[in-house]
Order: sequence, then C-alpha cells, then structure tokens
Amino acid sequence: MNVKLWTITPMMIGALALTGCQTADLPKQTSQTIKMPTVVINSDSDGDGVPDKLDQCPATPFNVIVDDRGCPFTMPGVGLKMEYRAFFDKDSSELLPKYQAELDKVGMRLQEYKTATILIEGHNSRTEVDSASINEANALAQDRANKVKNYLISKYNIASERITATEYGARRPIAPSDSEEGNMLNRRVYAIASEPQE
Repeated sequence: MNVKLWTITPMMIGALALTGCQTADLPKQTSQTIKMPTVVINSDSDGDGVPDKLDQCPATPFNVIVDDRGCPFTMPGVGLKMEYRAFFDKDSSELLPKYQAELDKVGMRLQEYKTATILIEGHNSRTEVDSASINEANALAQDRANKVKNYLISKYNIASERITATEYGARRPIAPSDSEEGNMLNRRVYAIASEPQE
C-alpha cells in the first residue's frame, strides 16, 4: 500500500499543478509590435573618446587629452601647440593634396609664431619594411618627413633651423600591422609645432 501511494502521489500533484495552468487560445490571439530601443555604436578607432565621424584628428596617440573635435587640447600657458598628420600610399612619399590644406594651417601658424619650432616624424608600415631593406625603408620614412619640411620651407618661407625632420621607420606603430587599414595608419607623418608662452 505504501509503495502504491508513493507512486500515485507525485502523479496526483502533477495533475493538480497542470489544471492550474491556463492554455492560450492561439487562433484568437493578435500579433503585437513591441518597440525596442535601438543601440547606436559609434566607432572610435583611436580611442580618444570622440566618434570617428566627428573626429577631425584621427589616430590621436594614446593618453593625449583631446577637445570635442578629437584634436589635442591646448593647455593654458602654451603659445602654440599644434599637431599635424598625413598618411601615405604604400612605398610612396608623395604628399597627397587632401593633407596639404591642414599643412597650410600649420604653415600659417608658424608664420604667426615667429620662434615656434616643428618636429616632423616620418614612419613606415611593417609591410614596407618587410618588402625592402631596412636602409631603404628608413630612407622612405625620412623622405616623408622631408616632404613636409620642404613644403613648409618653400610655401611659407619657414627657416629650416626651425624644422626638425626625423625618421622612425616602423619602430613606432600606432596600429596593428595585420591588416591593410593598420598598415595604412602606420604609413604616416606626425608633426607637432610648439612655442611655449613666455
């Protein structure tokens, strides 16, 4: 008797539980649209907190304070602090027209600040170094820096002693070299013009 009661009791409890459930009458139900909030993801390639579509200074180095345009913030006590970036086609040192307009702004500011100096760094991508000798790759990086230097000298008459142009080859990448986009970001010139306020 005890054995039968133990086997019947769980079945009875299950049956009682099921009778409490209501089944929906599916043919009488109507569909309902629920408005879910959409999430918009703004990509920020250089991680400076400014979305790419608004970023006027792409590829800002890590830990640089930027303004709402994504450009480095000029701190109080600085007369001139201005950055410039240009990117190059593979194995080329030709300064593309789209980067000349920004360089013109740098040239005009250097004319305004008569004692300001500019440091220009030429860089390579890893693929350029892999496809050439180290000396050729370094020469290409130096040529990129020299193109910017010569542009400022010839168009804005900036004295050459105010301009330092140096190459870093592929030793200072700003992006991984495992994609074409990363290599494109590494084929660059980075320059900073500055004059501390007296």
